[in-house]
Amino acid sequence: MAAITIDEALDRAGAGTYQRRLMGIFGLVWAADAMQVLAVGFTAASIAATFGLTVPQALQTGTLFFLGMLLGAIGFGRLADRIGRRNVLIVTVLCDAIFGTLSIFAPDFTILLVLRFLTGVAVGGTLPVDYAMMAEFLPAKNRGRWLVLLEGFWAVGTLVVALAAWAASVAGVEDAWRYIFAVTALPALIGIGLRFLVPESPLYLMRNGRSDEAKSIVDQILITNGKHPIAADQYLVSPPPPQETRIFSGALRRRSVMILAIWFLVSISYYGIFTWMPPRLAGEGFGFVRGYGFLVLIALAQLPGYALAAYGVEKWGRRPTLIGFCVLSAAGCLLFVVASGGILIGASLLIMSFALLGTWGALYAYTPELYPTASRATGMGAAGAMARFGGLLAPSLMGLVVAHSFGLAIAIFAGLLLLAAIAAFRIDAETRASSLA
Repeated sequence: MAAITIDEALDRAGAGTYQRRLMGIFGLVWAADAMQVLAVGFTAASIAATFGLTVPQALQTGTLFFLGMLLGAIGFGRLADRIGRRNVLIVTVLCDAIFGTLSIFAPDFTILLVLRFLTGVAVGGTLPVDYAMMAEFLPAKNRGRWLVLLEGFWAVGTLVVALAAWAASVAGVEDAWRYIFAVTALPALIGIGLRFLVPESPLYLMRNGRSDEAKSIVDQILITNGKHPIAADQYLVSPPPPQETRIFSGALRRRSVMILAIWFLVSISYYGIFTWMPPRLAGEGFGFVRGYGFLVLIALAQLPGYALAAYGVEKWGRRPTLIGFCVLSAAGCLLFVVASGGILIGASLLIMSFALLGTWGALYAYTPELYPTASRATGMGAAGAMARFGGLLAPSLMGLVVAHSFGLAIAIFAGLLLLAAIAAFRIDAETRASSLA
């Protein structure tokens, strides 16, 4: 009998109908998670009005939400490497839907804080496992592009929550935050049933001695994509196990330190901008650059950023694309700092939105490929935790800088993004078209 690896089987299957179905399921919940995260900035002014708070006080919902995401990313990422991706995904999406829905009906600010924390735990657990799992269903030659496309659903979620906030503002409804939270909870509610349709990762099954189950799933992929199943005279084998699986040991130590630093630096910049920009633009803005209409335009600018990242990670490689988008993001921030008129300010905001989301696309394509299967979800969980730590600092610590000077805060973000580019340059691996170990 002849041996065939999962990578060889996935290469033969290609990226087709089976992966498109997974993309639809993962993408729906990914958009839901984006809506939950970005709702922090879009609901702050309304929450403040409902409970008689200042906007910085209302942004405590964001602080608790990101704290929950940090804990969820660490805990559920490690759990997914131990008990499987599928079980963790079902539990986290269920909790996301439950606590996100309950947030709509919070009778006071304290209960709202508790519910946003619990929603954050669920969302934090969903994000890293989503990518680890999707990566393990994709052939090497298509993996980067498809992972960036999955990240593109984040822009869809951003656009939807911006439109929901705009509609609530135009309608002049009281407690607009309740309506926005209702919109953000809906995709997660739909996604609960869909997640049961996603099988366990065949690569995870092989690593845990469940070869018959893995072969059955790989055969499903092949047949769904119009290919012949694994022949009777062939058997499925795992690629050779890596020498090191702990993310801070041996050869993985340097790349872990660098990639986690990038996640933190990009996160504090992204959440710093998109936490404080919505209430600023919805209020006084910057001349004609104001209101929810311009926020929708900023959200639309993210889509071509993802498209270029999807092209770049396959054409130029993961690391060069990541470096380029970090530098471009910093340039957009610096343009905002020196801009003297509404046109340049508007252009700088569009560049920041375009480039920052391209940065996320490249980062999400690159990170899961840096780790072996035995620690991929753990690595993504650690990355998610660093991102949430950055998000945790953005609405609180950076609020002190914003109060002094909004331009100074943006200048600091430019410096952090340049540091992220330097860290990306120092990573010791390029993973374009590489097999997963």
